[in-house]
Amino acid sequence: MAAITYETDIAADRATVLEALNTHDGLTGWWTNDVNRKDDVLFFNFPGVPEPFRLRRDRADEDRVVWVNIGAFPPHWAGTTITWELSDSPGGGTRVAFSHSGFPDGEPEIPMISETWGTLMTRLKDYAETGEPKPFFTV
Repeated sequence: MAAITYETDIAADRATVLEALNTHDGLTGWWTNDVNRKDDVLFFNFPGVPEPFRLRRDRADEDRVVWVNIGAFPPHWAGTTITWELSDSPGGGTRVAFSHSGFPDGEPEIPMISETWGTLMTRLKDYAETGEPKPFFTV
């Protein structure tokens, strides 16, 4: 199975990073401005996309946030897991180790997905450090 990984240091405490990854205001501050939640299922809507991405939140605390794709859309995300490992950064703040795993080997969409996650990691960092919302996608 293939995975996309990134690591970045964010000049914000873990509680702030967790808020950005686990609240409506946080998620709409850096990813997409159209996020809904029903219990532990998050629905992410994107422009021009026929249905929301459905991600179940399996864990969310100051050490780790884990989402599992439970929807049929997008097909190349089926059964994948997104994990955010939060730890103390040596220079202060929070180190975020990101992984989107469970893609079949040879998945042709990996380069596009990886590029998008790279941009999103920058948006997450900027939002957590400044509190200024700038979602990458607007519906």
